Amino acid sequence: MPKPSRRAFLQSSSLALAGFGAGRLAAMPMRHMPPTAQLDPSTLAPFVDPLPIPVLAKPVGMQPHPELHGQTLPHYRIPQCEAHVKVHRDLPPTRMWVYGDSFPGPTIEIQSGQGATVDWVSQLPAHHFLPIDHTLVGAEKSLPEVRSVTHLHGGRTPAKSDGYPEEWIVPGRVQNCFYPSKQESALLFYHDHTMGINRLNIYAGLQGFAIVRDQHEASLDLPGGQYEVPLLLADRLLAQDGQLIYPISPDPANPWVPEVFGDSILVNGKLLPYLEVEPRLYRLRIFNGSNGRFYRVSLENKSPLHVIGNDQGLLAAPIEAKRIPLAPGERVDVLVDFSEFAGRNVKLISDSFDLMQFRVGMKAATSSQSIPKTLRDQPLPPLDETSAIRTRRLTLDENLDQVQQSMGMLLNKTPWHAPVTEKPVLNTTEIWELVNLTEDSHPIHLHLVRFRILDRRPLETYGFMMNGHVRFTGPAIPPEPLESGWKDVARTDPATITRILVRFEGYTGRYVWHCHILEHEDNEMMRPYEVLPEGSAG
Repeated sequence: MPKPSRRAFLQSSSLALAGFGAGRLAAMPMRHMPPTAQLDPSTLAPFVDPLPIPVLAKPVGMQPHPELHGQTLPHYRIPQCEAHVKVHRDLPPTRMWVYGDSFPGPTIEIQSGQGATVDWVSQLPAHHFLPIDHTLVGAEKSLPEVRSVTHLHGGRTPAKSDGYPEEWIVPGRVQNCFYPSKQESALLFYHDHTMGINRLNIYAGLQGFAIVRDQHEASLDLPGGQYEVPLLLADRLLAQDGQLIYPISPDPANPWVPEVFGDSILVNGKLLPYLEVEPRLYRLRIFNGSNGRFYRVSLENKSPLHVIGNDQGLLAAPIEAKRIPLAPGERVDVLVDFSEFAGRNVKLISDSFDLMQFRVGMKAATSSQSIPKTLRDQPLPPLDETSAIRTRRLTLDENLDQVQQSMGMLLNKTPWHAPVTEKPVLNTTEIWELVNLTEDSHPIHLHLVRFRILDRRPLETYGFMMNGHVRFTGPAIPPEPLESGWKDVARTDPATITRILVRFEGYTGRYVWHCHILEHEDNEMMRPYEVLPEGSAG
C-alpha cells in the first residue's frame, strides 16, 4: 500500500497551492526500522473484526464544584496503564499504553456548563518501550523515562488543568483536573501532552474521546445511542508479530524523525474492522488521531456525506461533501444515510486506503431522523476583522542541514524556553497571521480558545525570508465551506499566510500553541503564550 507524505498528499489534492514544491521529498532522511520484520497489512483478511465502540466512562462519585458554591459535578478516575490489545483477529495482542483498558480510552460525556473533574492516574511501567531521543528539549536523560500529562483538546479549561507539557507526572502519581466545559456541544478528545515524548506516548495509545453535550444539540433530534458512532483514525507501523514499530533516524544518538506514516490504519484500535448498520441515518464523529497523516475521508462510491460540524461544534447548516480532508487533530461531524445501501456493504476509505466496512441490513429497527435544514438557533457571527485589537504576524520555520534534511521546526524562529512573546488580554480579539515558510502543511492548534479562519493567501517566501517583505502571488482564498464553523486546528499550507480571528475567552494563565504533527511538536514546534487579565497591556 502507498504511504503518501503530506507533500504528496497536498500535490495530488485540491489543497495544493501555487509555489508548492516537491524538491524535499527525495531529500527526506531515511527512516530506519528496528530489526524486526514489518507487517504488510494487505496479507491480512479484511473486515473480520467488529468495530469496537469505546465504553462510556462512569463517574466514581460527585465532588463540590470548584467555581459554583453549593453545586456538585461528576468526578472520574481514569488510569493510564499498559495493555495488550487485539488489533486484528489474526495477529497476537499488541503492546500498548492506554487510558482505562482499551485504545481508544473510555469516552467522557460532559454536560455543557456542568463540567467534570478527572483524576488521571499513572499506572504505567517504569521504562518506555519506544525510542526516546534524549537530545530533544524536555526528554533529557536527567528526566524520568516515563512521564505523562493529559490535555483535553478543545476544552475551555483553567491553565492549571490544561496539561501544560512540563507539568507531567510519573508512575504512581495522579494529575487532578477540572473541566468546566462552559462551551457549546462538540467532539473533543483527551491525550498525552508530555514535552519531548508526546509523539511516543500517543503512538503507544494514550488517546480517548470527550463529548460536550448541550440542550440545543439535543433539540435537533440527531441520531444518538447506537446510531452515533465515534471513529478514531490512527495509522501505525506493525511488526509481523503485531507489535508497534516506531521508526528512527540513521543516527542512534539522535533517533528523532520529522514524520511517521504507517500503512496499518486503525479505526478505534482495529485494523480494517466492520460495523453492522441499519438502512437509516447515522451520525459519525470522526477524529484524526494520527501522528502526522492527513486523510481524505469518503465512502467508496463517493455517495454524499452531510457535514454538520467540525472541531468546535455545529456548522450553521449541513454541507454536502463527497470527500472530507482531515489534518491531525481535526474532527468532523457527519450524517450518513445508509438507506440507499440496504442489503449491501460499503467501505469508508481515504484515497487508496480502505479504513472500514459498513454492513447494511435490509430493515431498520426504528424510524430514522431526517437531516436538519439548519443547525443553529442563531447564525454564526460575521467575520469582523475590526473587532481585533491587534494583529500578530508569526512564522512557521524549518531548520535544514547541508543536504536539505530537516533538523527541526520552530514557531516564529523561537525555541521553547525563550521568554513568552504572545500575551493576549482576556476577552479581547486578535488576528494571527500564520506565515508558513516551510514546504509542509502544518495543522496549528491553540489551547483554550476557538477561532474562525479568515483566509489563506499565497506569498513569495524567498523575499520574505531575506527582508520580511510580503509579496503575494495570488488572491486571498476564503476558508473552505467545511471550515466555516468554529475551529481549534487550522491547516496552514506551504508558502501561504493563513489568517485566523481569535477571541481569548475563559481564563488567564499560560497555555501553548503548536503544530499538531506530533513529531514537529515534540521538537520545539510549540510555544507558550500567556492570557493576561483584563486591563493589562498585552
